[in-house]
This record gives sequence, structure tokens and C-alpha cells, in this order.
Amino acid sequence: MTTAITALTLLAAVLHATWNAVAHGVPDRLVGFALIGTTYVVIGGGAALALGPPPAAAWPAILASASVHVVYTLLLWWSYQLGEFSQVYPVARGTAPWVVALVEIARGEDVPALQLVGIGVISFGLLRLALDGGRFSRASLPALGAALATGLSIATYTVVDAGAVATTRVPVYAAWMFLLQGPVMPLVALARRGRRLRTLSRGVVLAGLGGGLVSLAAYGLVLVAQTSGATAAVAALRETSIVIGAVIGTVFLGERFGRGRAVAAAVVVIGIVLVDL
Repeated sequence: MTTAITALTLLAAVLHATWNAVAHGVPDRLVGFALIGTTYVVIGGGAALALGPPPAAAWPAILASASVHVVYTLLLWWSYQLGEFSQVYPVARGTAPWVVALVEIARGEDVPALQLVGIGVISFGLLRLALDGGRFSRASLPALGAALATGLSIATYTVVDAGAVATTRVPVYAAWMFLLQGPVMPLVALARRGRRLRTLSRGVVLAGLGGGLVSLAAYGLVLVAQTSGATAAVAALRETSIVIGAVIGTVFLGERFGRGRAVAAAVVVIGIVLVDL
């Protein structure tokens, strides 16, 4: 992990927390995700036309990643329907680093011990951020279950993308992946909301489309960072977006933060230092 890769990943984390907060903050969250998907189609389509098709060998990874991203988006939308942003988001993002690290170990890849400890510390801190009054309450279990499933989908596309960007140019890969996943949520919104989509306010439209642009920038930076080969470390550092998300949830969405979550945020920072040593 070079300083440049660390900086790119942390910038991606800030952008990722921002677009998730936008998606959660739109009153009709289905509409929010549909507008983000619309941005994917427009930007991804334009880039795909400009860059041309990917090499034939890249198609399996592109199709797999786009499919998993669709599942991820549906699960994230469901999670946000069920629970608070500052609790659901940490579980979803905190699940992925350990799963990615375990996959790398299972593949026989070399994950330095100190980096592995850092990943563990980050994951522990992120999951502590999800605790409601020190423990998982029964009422929060449906939201946390959906968030856990979201985290597993994150780990899946992280592994797929990490392998693909090693052999395919990042702009081409990203363009086609976003283009293919983009239409799903707009089509779901069209089927469920119909004519009500015509009455969307200008503010909602701008927020949703802006969230899509930020999302594209965030994931593009992650793909570039993954070309370093440090997949598990990038996955862990990316999830520090939870600290930003917790602050956004408190300041802008009126959700609780409290001493326990502040301590957990400090634990995440310690993990970042360990990963970057």
C-alpha cells in the first residue's frame, strides 16, 4: 500500500459515504436509487461508446460484476428501508473486508500479518459502530440481516473486480460494468411508481443524479486502487467510509452517534494506521 493508493482509497471512502447518504436521504429511496442508476446508464453508455468494447476475455468478469452489483443495490435499498443509515451502513461495509481477506488467504495469496491485524481492527471498529446501545436489539435484526447480505455481495464484487482490473483497462471495465447494471433500478421504479415519476421535484432529481456522479467517481477510484494488488487492504480502507457515514448520519440525518460510536471510530483510525505501515 503506497501513500498514493492509500490517499485514493480514503478519498473514495469519503465519496462513497456521501452518495449513500444522498440515497438514504431522498424521501422515496427507490426513486433515489433509480436516479443514481440513470446516471450510470448515461455516463457509462457515453464512456462505452467512446472507449469501445472490452477484450473478449473481460466479458465474464464484467457480466459477473454487473450482476452482483445489481443484487448489491437491491439489498442496499432494502436495508435502507428497514433501518437507520448510521447502523445499517457500518454492518454492510464492515462485513466485506474480512470476507475478502479470507478469500485471499484461501487462494494462498500473501497477506502480511500486520496488515491482517489492521483489517481486523478496522472491521471490529466498524461493526462496533453498528451496535444499538451496546448490543443488537431484536427490532434491528431484519435491517442487520439485510445489511449482512449486502456486505457479502460487496465482498463478492470486490474479489471479481480485483481480478479483472489486473488484465483489463479500468476505464473500459468500469464503463461497461456501470452501463449494464444501471437500467435495473430505473426499470423497477418505473414499474412500481409509474406516472408519479413525472412529479418529482427538481431538488430530488438533482440530488439523485448528483449522487450517481459521486458514486461513479468513488468506485472508479477504488478500481484504480485495486490495480495495486492489495485487494484486502483496499477493501478495508474503503470501509472507513463508515466513520464519515456516522458523522453524516448524526449531523445531517439527525441520528444518534454517542460515546460508544465515537470510540469505535477511533478504533477504525488505529486500523488504518496498521494497514498503512
